[in-house]
Amino acid sequence: MNLLIGRRRILAGLAIFVSVFILGIGVASAEKRSTAQQPSSSSWRAQVAGQPTDYVGQDVCAGCHEDKAKQVSTTVHAHTVLAGASYDTGCETCHGPGKAHADAMGEAIGNAAKVEAAKKLIYGFHGKGEENSARCLACHEYGEEHSNFARSQHNVNDVACIDCHSAHHAKESQFLLVERQPVLCFSCHTEIKPEFSKPFHHRVNEGLVRCTDCHNQHGGFLTKQLRSTASQDQVCFKCHVEKAGPFVFEHPPVKTEGCVACHTPHGSSNPRLLRRSQVNLLCLECHTLTVDTSVPGLPSFHNQAAKYQACTMCHTQIHGSNFSNIFFK
Repeated sequence: MNLLIGRRRILAGLAIFVSVFILGIGVASAEKRSTAQQPSSSSWRAQVAGQPTDYVGQDVCAGCHEDKAKQVSTTVHAHTVLAGASYDTGCETCHGPGKAHADAMGEAIGNAAKVEAAKKLIYGFHGKGEENSARCLACHEYGEEHSNFARSQHNVNDVACIDCHSAHHAKESQFLLVERQPVLCFSCHTEIKPEFSKPFHHRVNEGLVRCTDCHNQHGGFLTKQLRSTASQDQVCFKCHVEKAGPFVFEHPPVKTEGCVACHTPHGSSNPRLLRRSQVNLLCLECHTLTVDTSVPGLPSFHNQAAKYQACTMCHTQIHGSNFSNIFFK
């Protein structure tokens, strides 16, 4: 009897311990979720410049800039307030304190020279691309999406945030783009546009794939500003997961050279976006007997007659296999 009571006490103690442990995990998970819900691309922490008396509020701005104020009122920027400010900053969150500008414009009526001078008393985003972007990055500098903008090809080539985005005249509501994809991208990358009109292509023109699904327009560590998967694999594996592996028998080029060793990413005249019209010609670029290489050459009976030209008819699992070291199955 005593033994039974002892066992029950032990089990009760274990139940309490497990309950407390699970509760602790739940609290920790809740804290993590709370952190994850914070804005990833914007810190909303641009600091106040000047004194409260230097700000006039967006109603004063709207008195002259009615059309722009109306457009901004429909976007998230209408609700931004500088960190530490207990008053409405509105337009001045991006353009800076506006009292000096507003007063000067009021005194400059009818005097063109004074009007031009008054325009210079507020930041109008007419400077160099790097200066304009610095204004945006005062808020939008955190998170993986924007943190590498300084190293991006857009920044290096003086392409600023406002060349693609507009707080006032956006034609796309989610990211405030001045034009929808891919039209916006094609306005600069004209050499890429024809590739998506080839017989076989990723369906960008059809709207099923976007340029930014594969490229991070704000910069990154990979060439061509390519994105990567969560496991830092090639961006192709985000969609083509069945090709990712890992496999018992890997096809080395998939891991070393990447998908572009055999495929063209944008468009091709060949099925499956292959770089060559005949499969065997593509394979022979590597599998040709060469000195000082570990790549196997062709077997002697592969005489490249018609039946040996379609390599993947036999080597069906060319991206990798768990059963055959020559990718038969």
